[in-house]
Amino acid sequence: MQLFYNPSLDNSAKQFVFPPDESKHIVRVLRKSEGDIVHITNGKGYLFEAEILEPDQKRCRARITSQRKSIPKRYKLHLVVAPTKMNDRYEWFLEKATEIGVDEITPIICDHSERKTIKLERMERVLQAAMKQSLQTVLPQINPPIPCKDFLESDTTIGLKFIAHCQNGEKMELKRRVIADNDVTILIGPEGDFSKEEIDLAKEKGYVPIALGRNRLRTETAAIVACTTVATINN
Repeated sequence: MQLFYNPSLDNSAKQFVFPPDESKHIVRVLRKSEGDIVHITNGKGYLFEAEILEPDQKRCRARITSQRKSIPKRYKLHLVVAPTKMNDRYEWFLEKATEIGVDEITPIICDHSERKTIKLERMERVLQAAMKQSLQTVLPQINPPIPCKDFLESDTTIGLKFIAHCQNGEKMELKRRVIADNDVTILIGPEGDFSKEEIDLAKEKGYVPIALGRNRLRTETAAIVACTTVATINN
């Protein structure tokens, strides 16, 4: 199944016109013709089935023939992850986390961060592509980057809250802390790790220190291990 994405679709839609780039892809690449079926999601949990009425390369028109809403997960995962030094590594994390199952992502700028900015629009495109590739109907939310301390000071998160860091201290493995069907928020720092002040503030705000195994992991690897652990416990 080839999945397309359009956030403007809702359950009252009867017809739909694909934008020029997707119209060209449908007609020239996929070689779809009148009467063929395509699938569209709005990223809000709905999957639409549509019949092509007009296979035009610039304005492919389709009629919505059916729709269904996916069953929501019983938990939500919020990954709060510092940007990596190389953009492509952060994009890899976004792609794989979407495939595995993440609901919300917040990039945090930490005391030891080497990268202070991200291209949010590009990150959103990565999430959209990963959602379509993995045939999901819910698009993860990505928030604008925020300083770590500002995030913690304004945090109103409900559910299980963890921080993964490399400094010495008492920690328990994440897999022994996660409880199925509970919302989870996990903080993961930059290549230089969280500062002591950031760790202390996180603890003060209710974040429990956790370990992700015995080996020292890159930021993006740690985020994927955390995402996979939470998904495994809940599946």
